[in-house]
Amino acid sequence: MDQAKQLVTEQRTFFYTGQTKNIEYRINALQQLRKGIEKYQQRIQDALRADLNKSEAEAYGSEIRIVLGELDFALEHLQEWAEPKQVPTNSAMPDGVSTIYPEPYGVALIIAPWNYPFQLAFGPLIGAIAAGNCAVIKPSELTPAVSRLTYDLIQEIFPQEYIAVMEGEVEASTALLKEKFDYIFFTGSTGVGRIVMKAAAEYLTPVTLELGGKSPAIVHSDADLKLVAQRIVRGKFLNAGQTCVAPDYLLVHEQVHDELINLIGTEIKDKFGDDVLQNTDFPHIVNARNFDRLSKFLTDGKTLIGGRSVREQLLIEPTVLGDVNWESPVMQEEIFGPILPVFTYSDLNPMLDEIVRRPKPLALYLFTQDEELQDQVLNQVSFGGGCINDTLSHMTSHYLPFGGVGESGMGSYHGQQSFDVFSHHKSVLKRSEL
Repeated sequence: MDQAKQLVTEQRTFFYTGQTKNIEYRINALQQLRKGIEKYQQRIQDALRADLNKSEAEAYGSEIRIVLGELDFALEHLQEWAEPKQVPTNSAMPDGVSTIYPEPYGVALIIAPWNYPFQLAFGPLIGAIAAGNCAVIKPSELTPAVSRLTYDLIQEIFPQEYIAVMEGEVEASTALLKEKFDYIFFTGSTGVGRIVMKAAAEYLTPVTLELGGKSPAIVHSDADLKLVAQRIVRGKFLNAGQTCVAPDYLLVHEQVHDELINLIGTEIKDKFGDDVLQNTDFPHIVNARNFDRLSKFLTDGKTLIGGRSVREQLLIEPTVLGDVNWESPVMQEEIFGPILPVFTYSDLNPMLDEIVRRPKPLALYLFTQDEELQDQVLNQVSFGGGCINDTLSHMTSHYLPFGGVGESGMGSYHGQQSFDVFSHHKSVLKRSEL
């Protein structure tokens, strides 16, 4: 029996014992996971440095802290989430009682990406455990140090028949997708998302797809430009732009374009130093293939800021491009790197029409104090989630479901939604005996 089939068989057998449905069992599992993460914290940070050159501060802030926050939130609320919920009954059945029972799906598959390889493996796992499932994690082969520590951490805490990690290249993912899981949670590219969905269709397995897309940031003429520069630089160049919700391109009112570009340049220097290529804490591109893909975009349009790169170190400095158009190569796919194309506008409406005509983005960011404009954009443009006068912050809230729409994904998680997405909500109407 191959490894994938064996894991699924063992976990399904264990799930049928009913142990994972016990609330105390789930709480204990989450507590043990938290202790394990604390024990492994330095190794997690070292692995993120090895794979992506993330500094300890960035590794903790963008990966470990988010997971610990989700864990604490789940531990605080799990008892409440798991309780059956009584709801009103149709008046035609006065003797009826209606109840919704959350129950686990069974055996879940979690396929994690490489850009936030710790957060995006363990975040979904919290939901799977809280809901009472068994789970198999497939870490990304592009971040081998994090993949190995994920295996070691999980193996140390949990029996394989409950939570397991299967490492390997694309062949490992292919083998897992041939098996019958009860739920699949995938984070990654839209192209691979289609492959996952096709595989899930074989068994009619429900899926959550956390994908990506070209997320716009709009800066209107009344915005606080210094604040905009700070938040755009933070949101775009965190993890060297290798963030699914990073601003992918900038739409700036023509009246404030020049001032904003100058402020962005100043903010980049303040945050990363006068020469980013000499900054030993600036993350590198994950591998040579992605570096080469991104390097081709550096010649699109006019370089307004940055533009340099060092292939031997997989480094590309924060770069802002002007004189691009909607047909430019940099606008044909999600950039997923430290390159930011900028458009100017005098009338936002044609720009909104362009956004609407394209695949729905995972995120949208709007900087303005004009509430009518805020309402117009929110009503006119469909996107997964986003911020007004900020970037990225929406995905850090336990109270805001995070996910995409259309080609940027389906399903959402974080907070209670992580519990709900891994739960089937079973509806039962009970009547008195006749």
